[in-house]
Amino acid sequence: MRLFSFFCLLFTAYVATAQIGGDNVYEFLNLPASARITALGGNPIAIQDSDISLAFSNPAALNKQMHNQLSFNQNFHVAGIRNGYAAYGRFIEKWQSTVHLGIQYINYGDFQAADEFGNITGTFEASETAVTLGIGRQLYERMSVGANVKFVSSRFEAYNSFGIASDLSALYHVADKGFTATFLFKNIGGQLSTYRDGNREDIPFEIQLGISKKLNHLPFRFGITAQHLQRWNLLYDNPNSEENTFFLGEPVVDNSNDFIDNLFRHLVFNGEFLFGKAEVVALRFGYNHLLKKELSINSLRSLAGFSAGMGIKIKRFRFSYGVGVYHIGGSTNHLSIATNLSEFGKGRRKKVEME
Repeated sequence: MRLFSFFCLLFTAYVATAQIGGDNVYEFLNLPASARITALGGNPIAIQDSDISLAFSNPAALNKQMHNQLSFNQNFHVAGIRNGYAAYGRFIEKWQSTVHLGIQYINYGDFQAADEFGNITGTFEASETAVTLGIGRQLYERMSVGANVKFVSSRFEAYNSFGIASDLSALYHVADKGFTATFLFKNIGGQLSTYRDGNREDIPFEIQLGISKKLNHLPFRFGITAQHLQRWNLLYDNPNSEENTFFLGEPVVDNSNDFIDNLFRHLVFNGEFLFGKAEVVALRFGYNHLLKKELSINSLRSLAGFSAGMGIKIKRFRFSYGVGVYHIGGSTNHLSIATNLSEFGKGRRKKVEME
């Protein structure tokens, strides 16, 4: 009963608010950590395999397969903005848990500094960094839990801020059915120090629920993630909405489709074709309706909100590419490389045995 009341409070507390962009600091924490995540729409939280980058947003995904996994990821945005993520995982026998360390950064590039009269006085930089420590443990055969702690540093010219955020999640996995479900509390925390004048700002807290299902007779896994569950209304006042004058001469906005539109803004759809016993080749795609509606131009067609990519395993390395279409003006291109350090040790041992 208490849990039900808590969720009711969360939904009603935000029912009067709308568009989420620009509400928080440290928004870079929501950027995809890897090319695979970009290709799958940005929020594939209901997957549990050897991919260590999945633990950045969902620590309950940590498992024994991630032991000695190492991943490097670089995302190329428009206007020269770049962000990256590197992670390493290790299973600790004594704790019967898997831990990981991750470092995320974003660099916004160089900017011109000017005085109040418009005279150029030099240049300055803007960048943000987060160091993530996480742990995940399998409680039962089908249930895992995990927690992340993120230490955040943000610098814009002479203004600095430090903060701390945490993720808490639970994952339910039925291996023989290929079914996975995850419940996630993301970015719980706040600023430890503010940019100026003691004005504290919110960080991008979010509640997510995700499910995925791997088909029995087809090498395909589909997934659905429900995002921003802490608030219902994700719509905003759209000046392009159609108006009809039919009641006492007053314009009335046609909102008949608002419920469906708002519902789908909460959903991210993704799919992944996995070929070969060792899944050596993967084809991926995703669709985020929220991005589609907020970043599209009504008069121009675009693929905003869509994403795609592929992955391939060559010997000891996995290479992945993902493209996320955010706007007609440009897309992001994400590259990843991952390996398991234990496989290098196996190669050396085989060589010794042959000699």
